[in-house]
Amino acid sequence: MANSAQARKRARQAASARLHNMSQRSEFRTAVKRVLKAVEAGDKAAAAEVFKAASSTIDRIADKGIFHKNKAARHKSRLAAAVKAMA
Repeated sequence: MANSAQARKRARQAASARLHNMSQRSEFRTAVKRVLKAVEAGDKAAAAEVFKAASSTIDRIADKGIFHKNKAARHKSRLAAAVKAMA
């Protein structure tokens, strides 16, 4: 357990940051799932629209450092390939 005031404050900050990061990771995963679901449904127009929104979400989360930029780029690339393959 934290003994100094500084350590107690850092523990509080870490806990709140953890909760925020968890919600951001969840948002990332949800965005990816939405694109995959649209691809499976076979609706190319909807998949392209959802991919555009997901791409923005993925970039925003990577910019905050929740995920590495290369991980974000990898996911975007694979989603884009899946949408493009629908043709």
